[in-house]
Amino acid sequence: MEKIRLSKLMSEQGLCSRREADSYIEQGWVFVDGDRITELGTKIYPTQKIKLDKAAQAQQLGQVTILLNKPIGFVSGQPEPGYQPAVTLINQESRFQESQSSLRFSPMHLKGLAPAGRLDIDSQGLLILTQDGRIAKQLIGADSEVEKEYLVRVQGTLSKQQLDLLNHGLSLDGETLKLAQVSWQNQDQLRFILREGKKRQIRRMCELVGLKVTGLKRVRIGQVKLGDLPTGKWRYLSDKEKF
Repeated sequence: MEKIRLSKLMSEQGLCSRREADSYIEQGWVFVDGDRITELGTKIYPTQKIKLDKAAQAQQLGQVTILLNKPIGFVSGQPEPGYQPAVTLINQESRFQESQSSLRFSPMHLKGLAPAGRLDIDSQGLLILTQDGRIAKQLIGADSEVEKEYLVRVQGTLSKQQLDLLNHGLSLDGETLKLAQVSWQNQDQLRFILREGKKRQIRRMCELVGLKVTGLKRVRIGQVKLGDLPTGKWRYLSDKEKF
């Protein structure tokens, strides 16, 4: 049996992200078979037992995850010239006042807050921002199977054969796309349910069957729905909500 880097194994087991794992190791917050590990790059066998110190567990409990209804014109991740990242919308004034969370907003909640998945600048809807590497891995990890649901307004005509292709049979970037669920919501709007998120995937899929996307809104990620969250407003993920 081959040894594996400890931080990689911690990420694979869903304990934390690899970046967080390195931080925990440096602070002496990681135990392997009862022994404290402090050296970065340590390799162990996959069968060995990993445990986090109570300090690491406490830090994880304090991490927040935020749901934002991103407006058009904001980028989800890195800033682009002339455009603001969506995280700049997270402040006390833009918090959804009907949120059920008892958490009080703190500037500390912005530290390390990063989008778990992209939403294009010309798209709107549900964007998840989190401090928790476990949630980020769940939503955007290489083996993530979490569904993302979109309402997509289109122009053009679509045959049954082309609709079948949207569901399965199209390729992007030389790779066959995973099975999707695509159906008509009304006469000019499609409902897409995807388990992957290639760059501008829905727009490119529609182009391949002769459709032009005129509006795109993400309304669900896993079991978490956008619901009545207004555009430009945000709320905390509640303890009861799971993706």
